[in-house]
Formats: sequence, C-alpha cells, structure tokens
Amino acid sequence: MAATRRARLYEELSMASRRYLAAYVLFNQAIAEHLGLHPTDVQFLSLLSAAPAPLTVKEIAEMTGLTTGSATRLVDRLERGGYVKRTPDQDDRRRVLVTQVPARVDRVTAVWDDLGQSWQAILDDHTEEELEVITRHMGRAHDLSHAQMRRLRSQPKPD
Repeated sequence: MAATRRARLYEELSMASRRYLAAYVLFNQAIAEHLGLHPTDVQFLSLLSAAPAPLTVKEIAEMTGLTTGSATRLVDRLERGGYVKRTPDQDDRRRVLVTQVPARVDRVTAVWDDLGQSWQAILDDHTEEELEVITRHMGRAHDLSHAQMRRLRSQPKPD
C-alpha cells in the first residue's frame, strides 16, 4: 500500500511540477513583455541582482548556460537599455565587470515587488518546517537542473 501511495504522490508531484514550471515560464514571458524586454533579460537581471559581486561575461555565460557570444549579446542589449554597465575590474584591468544600473533595474524590481506580495501570500499558511522543506527542495532542484544542463550540453544533439 505504501509503495502505491508513494507512486501516486510522485505522479501528482510530477504533474504539479510540470504545470508550475510552464506557468512560471509563461509568467516570466508576461513580465518581459510588460517591460519590453526579452525573457532571458528578465531572468538574468534577477540573477545579477542576487550575485554577491559584479560578474564577467564569462561568469555570466557559465551562470546562464549561454555561450560567451550569446552572453555578450545579452549584456549588449541590457547595456543599450541602460540596465547594466561595463566597468574595468580595479584589481585586474584586463577584466571587464558587468554591474547593474540601480535606477534602471529598480523599474524591473518594482514590477516584481508589486506581484511578489501575492506570491508571499501563498506561503503564509505554511509552517516554518514546511518552508524549510520547500526551500531545501528548491535548492536541490536548482543544483540538479544545473547538473542536467551541463550533461545535456556535453552530449551531441539528436538528429
């Protein structure tokens, strides 16, 4: 019986995860359209704001899974839009760091903050222990996703 219940729960979780991920991708698309940005731009700005320090284009490529050429085009787009700027690294003048332009990024943050209140509300009825489980799961899912992306990128594409 327990195995059957666990199998059913795995199936339910699989379906819920698929719906959640699809909804999040579409939600990200709607935010990007609202702001006049590309969905990748919105996600990168979120990652950049969470980074502990400015990033090089190579680090951006590694973080996002983009090629260095695509990461350069991403930074070019955001620089033209005034969201980021390139600055020389004070410790190594050969390196260029990408930093956010707070006044411009605040435009994106304001939309997230406005919508974020509703997201916060869906967590309010969870216990602290449940929030710890959700947080642990999301961290593990993040790590697994990056490992799977590296795996996929190392394999030849199917015909």
